[in-house]
Amino acid sequence: MTTPFHHEPGVSPPPQCPAHNLGTGPGGLRRLYGPEAENDPAGLYDKLRAEHGTVAPVLLHGDVPAWLVLGHSENLHLTRTPSQFSRDSRRWRALQDGSVAPDHPLAPIFTWQPVCVFADGAKHERQRGAVTDSMERIDTRGVRRHINRFSNRLVNDFSEKGSADLVSQFAEHLPMMVMCAIFGMPEEYDERLVQAARDMTRGTETAVASNAHIVSVLTRLVERRRAEPAPDFASWLVEHPATMSDIEVVEHLRLILIAAYESTANLIANVLRMVLTDPRFRARLSGGHMTVPEAVEQTLWDEPPFTAVFGRWAVGDTELGGQQIKAGDALLVGIAPANTDPTVRPDLTANMEGNRAHLAFSGGPHECPGQDIGRAIADVGVDALLMRLPDLELGTEESELRWVGNIMSRHLVELPVKFAPSPQQKLDSDPLSVMARAVRPAGDWEISSPSRPVPEPAHSIAGMQPAHAPGAAPRHRPAAAPAETPAPATAEPAPGTAVIPQQRRPAAPARLWQAVSRWWNGY
Repeated sequence: MTTPFHHEPGVSPPPQCPAHNLGTGPGGLRRLYGPEAENDPAGLYDKLRAEHGTVAPVLLHGDVPAWLVLGHSENLHLTRTPSQFSRDSRRWRALQDGSVAPDHPLAPIFTWQPVCVFADGAKHERQRGAVTDSMERIDTRGVRRHINRFSNRLVNDFSEKGSADLVSQFAEHLPMMVMCAIFGMPEEYDERLVQAARDMTRGTETAVASNAHIVSVLTRLVERRRAEPAPDFASWLVEHPATMSDIEVVEHLRLILIAAYESTANLIANVLRMVLTDPRFRARLSGGHMTVPEAVEQTLWDEPPFTAVFGRWAVGDTELGGQQIKAGDALLVGIAPANTDPTVRPDLTANMEGNRAHLAFSGGPHECPGQDIGRAIADVGVDALLMRLPDLELGTEESELRWVGNIMSRHLVELPVKFAPSPQQKLDSDPLSVMARAVRPAGDWEISSPSRPVPEPAHSIAGMQPAHAPGAAPRHRPAAAPAETPAPATAEPAPGTAVIPQQRRPAAPARLWQAVSRWWNGY
């Protein structure tokens, strides 16, 4: 089958033309933007699957052609084969022939930057290694305590009113508060930064200006950390043996900030919507048959925070899903359609508990390295909100909920709720504590399960679970590699037999574990 992109890319009707409201464009190809894509993306995916199979031709803004990968296995191949499908956007034929202008609405997403997300091979390993090494230095337990404090601070703003919009007053703010603290710039957190982060991925006319504001904020941060290092993520990137330039550091901070913010804000909103609108979901959660982390994982299947990731670019002519892909073609990782692929999920109502085969965090060498931080923000944030306001009810009819979408995500506009007014909770006034994971003496008392010498999983640069994931025991970091040496993709040596503290004996009172659990979550 030959490529269906026989029309002239970039040629579209005038802005006021009614044709912009149609779901199809030149050549009869379906648009991945506009009312149909925003209002019913699942329906659009079904149409594309029925018409083209697991890989479908679509149109981006300006009717620029691209491929949307719908199949689960095809998406895995796409993400795991950089030799065929590169992340270097400079390969895009539409950029080379001028079909896509530098001020295109999606420019903040596809414009090449000196960051790992646009790199392959050794360069990707060097930059990705700096990111993952720096993430390993984050004290996840300390971060969870800050998430809880930030969550309660936000709830205090509306707890006495008896009503709130959980999107604009909670979900959109909590991730930015946490990421600003991790980065080392809590003073930069404000409404403008939140809205700029939202705007730059939507393909709006102001997306480029919003991107410029975020870059300006991060540039000032890097300049400060070059002069005055601190125990924060920005400083760790600046000081890393990979010797990244200021531009590289700024762009990696921008990449992480936007990816973490957008995905986590959407995830929190989607989890809360499911809790409020699905009686079975709410009953299982409140009845103790489902934990908040399990609810988050189910949401990652049903309502992933990113619906698609743009993009990959074909290195040469190849075939994928029965379609003939030409060198320089653009492809999108179809996260949402892959999660509903009938070949891996024939029953969409089935409980996916314990199954992490979803593609919510993409896959392959570019799988999201900070997914456990995102999970922690959603887990602790939702749990803190439900503990403070256990009688939450949806404040409108479910049919009245609205979404706005783009090629990357589907964002709930509002989630109005009502509840019995409750007093504000007194919060500690301590300054923001250090987010760095401290290396403790081996004899220190630790909260850990009795363990046996089991080798740790390989610590791969090409997609990994951070060693500091919630519940993991801290470990010593190896000596840094020389600047020119890519971070190794081998496993760190596993510690020996863990010391079992006296408090972990079977006779320890059950209430101790309740206290430990509450302390872990920062209560």
